[in-house]
Amino acid sequence: NKNNMPIQALTAREVIDSRGNPTVEVDLTTEVGTFRGMVPSGASTGIYEACELRDGDKTRYMGKGVIKAVDNVKTVIGPAIIGMNPTEQEAIDNKMIEIDGTPNKGKLGANAILAVSLAVCKAGAAQKGVPLYRHIAELAGTGKLVMPVPWMNVINGGSHAGNRLAMQEFMIGATGATSFKQAMQMGCEVYHNLKAVIKKKYGQDACNVGDEGGFAPNIQENDEGLKLLVEAIEKAGYTGKIKIGMDVAASEFCKDKKYDLDFKNEASKPEDYLSGDQMTDMYKKFCAD
Repeated sequence: NKNNMPIQALTAREVIDSRGNPTVEVDLTTEVGTFRGMVPSGASTGIYEACELRDGDKTRYMGKGVIKAVDNVKTVIGPAIIGMNPTEQEAIDNKMIEIDGTPNKGKLGANAILAVSLAVCKAGAAQKGVPLYRHIAELAGTGKLVMPVPWMNVINGGSHAGNRLAMQEFMIGATGATSFKQAMQMGCEVYHNLKAVIKKKYGQDACNVGDEGGFAPNIQENDEGLKLLVEAIEKAGYTGKIKIGMDVAASEFCKDKKYDLDFKNEASKPEDYLSGDQMTDMYKKFCAD
C-alpha cells in the first residue's frame, strides 16, 4: 500500500556546520529509503527564536555540543513517531511540539525537532513520488508555484564578521530580472563589481569575506555599506533593477534598550548609544538617501 509506508527507524548524530560548530543530523528510514535532515545554525539569535539545545559542556566544542539533542531524537522522538506515516507532516510536527511542551522548544531542542521535521518532509515527498518543493507547496496549500527572487548577502557585518560594522547583512535582490537564471547572473555580476569597488577604495585585504561569503571591509558607518552597493549596482549596469535589503540583527547590539553601533569595540562609549527612535530615524534616512 503506497499510502502507508510508516517510519521504520530514526537515528541522529552530531555533525559539524560551516562555522566549525556542532549541529544535529537525522536519518529517517521507510520502505522507500533513508532520508536525511541536517539543521543549520545562525551566529546571531533573535530574542523570539526557538531554543537551540546545546550541551553547555565547556570542555567540548566551547560548550556548543549537541549530544543531548541527538539523544532526544533517539530516545524520545524516535519511539513516539516510529510507525507514523511521513506524509502526515503536520501530525508529526504537532506530536513533537506536544512531547516538548514548552513555548520555545526548549526541552527537546528546536535543533532536534527541526532535523526530524526536515527528514520527515523529504520522506513524505519520496513516498508521494513528487519533488520536495511540490510536496511543500501541497502541505502549505500553495496553488500557483512561483520561483523566488534570490537574495544575496554581499556585505557582512555584525556577528558574521570581524570588522567594526554593526549591522549584520547587506543584501541585493534582482527584482527587475525576468527569470531566476537572469537574477542569478545579475547578482553575481554585482558581487564581482562590488569586489572591485572595495579593492579600489580600501585595498586588497578589505576583500576578505565574512561568515556567509559577503565582503567584510573594515568600515564602521553603516551607510557606507549601502553606498558601496549603490556604486557596484551602477558599475554592473543594473541601476533600478536591483533592490537593496538589510538584516540589521539589532538585538545583537542592544544594551539596556539602547543600541551600540560600535559593539565590537570594547571601548565603545555609552553616550554614543542610540535609542529605538534614533535607530528608526537612521533607517528612514537610509531609505531617503
